[in-house]
Amino acid sequence: MTPPRSAARHAPGAALLAVPLLLALLGPLAAGPAGPRAVSFDPGAGPLGSDFAGRDVWHQLLLGGRSVVLVALAATALAYLLAVPLGLSAALTRRAWLEEALMRPLDVLLAVPSLLLVLLAAATLAPGPAGLTVLVGAVTVPDAARVVHAAATEIAARPAVEALRMQGESWARTALGHVARSMRRTLAADAGIRLTGALYLVATAAFLGVGVAPDAADWAVMVDRNRTGLLLQPWAVVLPALLVAALSLGANLLLDAALRAPHRAPDRKGRP
Repeated sequence: MTPPRSAARHAPGAALLAVPLLLALLGPLAAGPAGPRAVSFDPGAGPLGSDFAGRDVWHQLLLGGRSVVLVALAATALAYLLAVPLGLSAALTRRAWLEEALMRPLDVLLAVPSLLLVLLAAATLAPGPAGLTVLVGAVTVPDAARVVHAAATEIAARPAVEALRMQGESWARTALGHVARSMRRTLAADAGIRLTGALYLVATAAFLGVGVAPDAADWAVMVDRNRTGLLLQPWAVVLPALLVAALSLGANLLLDAALRAPHRAPDRKGRP
């Protein structure tokens, strides 16, 4: 059972994270058909007024989260699926040339701005959420792999890892069973940063029309296309911007609360 103090520590992040996630997952199911269009930036059209094209802002909010939230989450997960094995392989190898071959190309990619890579690659990829997910995930890999490599290198030098090698344990058991588990707090702290970066890239790509149509129901597109009417109809800009910010802030608060959780002492049998 979760202690009350622990639940209170996790509550702010969970509440902030739940709102954009629920809207992204359930919003399209509750949106229903689009109603008739009104005048552009009409604050009296619908519960939240109309956007630049006269569409209901509430209807656009319900539809627009999936393309931002799910793409950013999927891209972050994809980045770690690639970065963790890459960083662990470079840290645990005893061949210096292999470590250099794995890590030095990442340094070259880090020298190029991520947004520039997104724009260059988007010119050759078909527009759509799948391509944008792969693209954002790929450009996030170098940073994440370097964090994994740095954390794993320190753990790989410990006597416990050498003992596992002497016992003939497999690479998977040593790398995933011991090293990856030992640095899970580092990965949890880094995950919030990676998610924020992925949100930035997805939103910026949407601003520039990469991967989504310029009039799509998308929170990032809503901020970009409705900014000219900010003083006339602020909800069309403020609400989608707040939802994107809530996703990033909620994820980081939740991960920070998890990192602050106290470690329980082992019992008499050595179990935590």
